[in-house]
Amino acid sequence: MSEQHDAHMGGVSPGNAHAELAADASNITTSTKDEERASKRLKVNDSTPSQSVPGEDLHDAPAPKENEVPKPQPDPKTEHVDGRSKGVAPIKKEYLVDMSTQKDASDDAVNDDDAAEARGTAEGNAESGDRKPGKGKKEKKKKGQNTERDFGKFDDAFRLCNSRAFYPEFSPRECRFGDRCRLCHDIRKYLEEGRRGDVETFDGKCPVFEAHGHCPSGWKCRFVKSHMKEIEHEDGRKELVLISTSANGGENGEPKDEGSEEQRPAISNVVSMDKKIDLNRKRTDFTRSDQYITWLNKEAKLSEEFMNRRKNQSTEGIEDLRARFVDPPFKPSEKRRLYFGQETPTLAPLTTQGNLPFRRLCVELGAQLTYSEMALSMPLIQGTKADWTLLKVHESELSPPKFNPGSVPIFDDYDHSKDIKFGAQLSGNNHWVVTKAADVLNRYCPHLRLIDLNCGCPIDMVFKSGGGSALLENSGKLERMIRGMNAVSGEVPITAKIRTGIRNSRPTAIQLIGKLAFGAREHRERLGAPGCAALTLHGRSREQRYTKKADWGYISECAALIKTYNKQKDSLTDTIAEPDASSLPNAKDGRMYFLGNGDCYSHTEYYEHIEKARVDTVMIGRGALIKPWLFEEIEKGQYLDKSSSERLRYIEKFVRYGLDAWGSDELGIGFTRRFLLEWLSFTHRYVPIGLLEYLPPCLNDRPPKYEGRDEMETLMASNNFRDWIKISEMFLGPVHPTFKFQPKHKSNAYEAEG
Repeated sequence: MSEQHDAHMGGVSPGNAHAELAADASNITTSTKDEERASKRLKVNDSTPSQSVPGEDLHDAPAPKENEVPKPQPDPKTEHVDGRSKGVAPIKKEYLVDMSTQKDASDDAVNDDDAAEARGTAEGNAESGDRKPGKGKKEKKKKGQNTERDFGKFDDAFRLCNSRAFYPEFSPRECRFGDRCRLCHDIRKYLEEGRRGDVETFDGKCPVFEAHGHCPSGWKCRFVKSHMKEIEHEDGRKELVLISTSANGGENGEPKDEGSEEQRPAISNVVSMDKKIDLNRKRTDFTRSDQYITWLNKEAKLSEEFMNRRKNQSTEGIEDLRARFVDPPFKPSEKRRLYFGQETPTLAPLTTQGNLPFRRLCVELGAQLTYSEMALSMPLIQGTKADWTLLKVHESELSPPKFNPGSVPIFDDYDHSKDIKFGAQLSGNNHWVVTKAADVLNRYCPHLRLIDLNCGCPIDMVFKSGGGSALLENSGKLERMIRGMNAVSGEVPITAKIRTGIRNSRPTAIQLIGKLAFGAREHRERLGAPGCAALTLHGRSREQRYTKKADWGYISECAALIKTYNKQKDSLTDTIAEPDASSLPNAKDGRMYFLGNGDCYSHTEYYEHIEKARVDTVMIGRGALIKPWLFEEIEKGQYLDKSSSERLRYIEKFVRYGLDAWGSDELGIGFTRRFLLEWLSFTHRYVPIGLLEYLPPCLNDRPPKYEGRDEMETLMASNNFRDWIKISEMFLGPVHPTFKFQPKHKSNAYEAEG
């Protein structure tokens, strides 16, 4: 693979200056040979470690002893240099389960990220696995994703009207539907018949009320008995009232601001329903965006005509064509300066999994930078509630990231006190939609560190529409998108996340880097740089998926090239004019930060990537999902062998944070359970450090069947989603009778980036 990269760098770099710099970058690239230090490994016995043979769990009975065929010796090509089997987690043999004496009860034990992503057909409900194959037919093993998943319904038997849901029994708010309202208006009837009984976990006390002194779910809360009371008036009437000890609630628990039903404690970037309705009905003013989009459209047509004439070597009228180019209607605003460094490990933008409760947990464990889940630009400018919900941020993400001013040179005007951890990620397929999305994000979301453009999403729906990783081979469109976003985003910087390319055989990241850093050569003199403040490279192609490791050798080549660009900017710019300083990100010299992404699963790998690949910091995705305390390990510089009780406390925290974010009513509990189960589909892949024969652990290694050090550790290692539901019931009570959960895939999730 590295030979392909070297050939690519020598053959497709734009211009002689690019080729020379690419050659310099390849010389700068450090060796990627794995050099584990002995101090970072567990001590191994002199005896040969037991090898787990893939597929041995398929045997239902022990092999015969007579005339026994000797076991084949492991192929050296399938082993690491330290003797561990490739692709198999090196678990100590005292914890392994002897599969020759028992039948493996697991279904689809292999965690196949690649198959999960590649499959595009619906597999149906995971609970329909009881159907028998036809006579004489072998039952096929289920693989791939469960698309169009059905989670059933988790709602009350009948709903309580909002005119009653947050107010004392005798002083409700007037129902705007009057006698036409079909919802329940009787609080006592609702409490007795309209909902399930109170949840008994957390000692029956509402976690939201315990944390904030007020419960925004009101009478709908499944813990409502812990924050309600019945008072008797002088006339003998008894009234049910809610309790509140917070400034957010009134004397009898009613909300002080009647328009704040979507606002929850400690949550920011909440966009009002009025603004969403205006977006949906096209009443929002996009004058600035429209001006810039009109200019971009004309610029694109002229650029295409100009390039066609140059390609055909036609000089006729080319000077007249140059004269038709006009300057943009306005220049971008000066951007807030960013900082990425060794002390800022970054949580990747994760589809489904990168929800607010999980980000909050990761920040608590040491994550210094976070991103929203990928939001689609078109639904945002249409006012779709679901996509705007992704932009909500917890107050813990509003504090500045860690910063060591003496570690690396920084920009003179970087204001650490005004920096925050949280950034938004957008996806779009053309310049006008992402420009308008960046415009409205800047206006409606006051707490954004940056806006990141997703140029690496491999999902077919996004790719076929021309967004995500499809942009990797359309650099002209990508440059226009960055320019448009940068022009209307105010002081919020614009960044991008890319992959190595679409196909394994054709990496395109090196071609994109120069254009994102300084713009295409035909635009550089007149327009300057597009304004990309930072770039993240995921070391995989869209085609590669997750069967192979991320290519950190290629990431290192790109990092060296970017550093060369930053140092030798003059050699890449036209000698006639310097790029416009107002269009350059971060500083007068236009330095661009570079982040690496892919397969980071230990603190040793994190620091190795920073040292050898020379990236500014590392973005972590799947590794954080499997063990979110990876950020704590990075901070402390050591492995942490978390017990099952410690891991269970993290699950409890996620549940508390989920109820805080989504509510403690039936719907909120259902959403919390659903996203907890999604997360557990990753956490069960964690093998405790104390059970491993060798370190560091490898993210792509899959464990043979094993038993943990206690029953809970064994339960947490189960790949059966019914066991995940058992864990959820420890904190959220019994599941709703109509609740369903289909795993995102038969093995484990892919859609989460990283």
